[in-house]
Amino acid sequence: MNQIIKDVVLDSITEGVFTVGVDWKVSYFNRAAEEITGISRQEAVGRPCRDVLRADACESGCALRETMETGCPVLNRPVHIIDVNGRQKAISISTALLKDKNGRVIGGVETFRDMTLIEQLRKQLQKEYTFEDIVSRNHTMQELFAVLPQIAQSDCAVLIEGQTGTGKELFARAIHNLSGRRNKPFIAVNCGALPDTLLESELFGYKAGAFTDAKKDKPGRFKLAEGGVLFLDEIGDISPGVQVKLLRVLQEKTYEPVGGVETEKTDVRIITATNRNLAQRVEQGQFRSDLYYRINVVKLPLPPLKQRREDIVLLAEHFISQFNARYNKNIVTLSSEAMAALLAYDFPGNIRELENIIEHCFVLCSGDIIEASHLPPFLKPSQETASSVEGVQTLGQMEVMMIEQALRRHGGNRTAAAKSLGIDPSTLFRKLKKLSPNGSFQ
Repeated sequence: MNQIIKDVVLDSITEGVFTVGVDWKVSYFNRAAEEITGISRQEAVGRPCRDVLRADACESGCALRETMETGCPVLNRPVHIIDVNGRQKAISISTALLKDKNGRVIGGVETFRDMTLIEQLRKQLQKEYTFEDIVSRNHTMQELFAVLPQIAQSDCAVLIEGQTGTGKELFARAIHNLSGRRNKPFIAVNCGALPDTLLESELFGYKAGAFTDAKKDKPGRFKLAEGGVLFLDEIGDISPGVQVKLLRVLQEKTYEPVGGVETEKTDVRIITATNRNLAQRVEQGQFRSDLYYRINVVKLPLPPLKQRREDIVLLAEHFISQFNARYNKNIVTLSSEAMAALLAYDFPGNIRELENIIEHCFVLCSGDIIEASHLPPFLKPSQETASSVEGVQTLGQMEVMMIEQALRRHGGNRTAAAKSLGIDPSTLFRKLKKLSPNGSFQ
């Protein structure tokens, strides 16, 4: 009777449950396990568990084997399995030892939950925070998302300001893709990477004989971008001489190729970007004010990643998805310790640096979870960081940890902490009041 009751109870829960003996053959398989895997109890019992689950962790990093060898249970580890129809499913597994009344290990038990719906909801949520190829839930970025379609539909010049690695070209491409010029070329030029003479010929082209190696005519970027968008990155680095020639193009919509005598007309939309403070350079006489006002019809200031920390998790998942396809891997997520190390870092290289860090982890990670040991050496969490993340399981707990770290970094200055978190001080005060009604939150 007791066994019947146990079977009824185990068949009534929504988690899959199976047990194995010391020979690794399945000895029990409940109803939810049948539904999740698509394999019947009769087919599963008596077969090696890896032939039943066909999980990506079965060959290396088997959680149940880890428990059998160490005696330590595994809790809520995400993995992927292949069901009976050959479809990949995301599940979360937990493991424990099975012992007889004398304490002797006689096998193991694994429970698993179908995370497919949660995975779909997560992807849907991520899509809500994606604009073109730009990923963000930060309120400042969301405000930019809201006005970008209107900016795209106009034909005005746009200046995008932001630190290196903040995604300025992504915004320029989004404007192009949303505009009436979307079917015409998008041509990008890094002005800071070219000397004056080369930049001029790159922009305006040249005629045969203009200089020693000019054997034939070469069209410039303005010609190549005809009807579309010309994106001039690092516009703040161009010399006064090139500034004058660029101003003429913007004013008169005409230019002359190097070595040419005939004026050519152009129809391109100009989008510029810089990591410098152009207004300050105008005041210092390093950038022409008339050119500045021509390119600065609409300004889009992009915040650095340290001011949008709520995006770190979202961006990390985005890059994991991209690198899974590139490296043909099935990495699911980062461990809490690894994520805490990322959240505590200020990212001077911004989003590009985060992308490089995730790729570094992909090279070293052979399992399905990026651990702290896979991070670059400068990001390895300290003992203080590691202890602060212990037990973090929910988004709420992660939020508390982020607030604590921000306050600690800024010596308790709540305004500075709010700025580093990418939220308004009033939002931080409201969260602190909710987390600690008596005002004792440190």
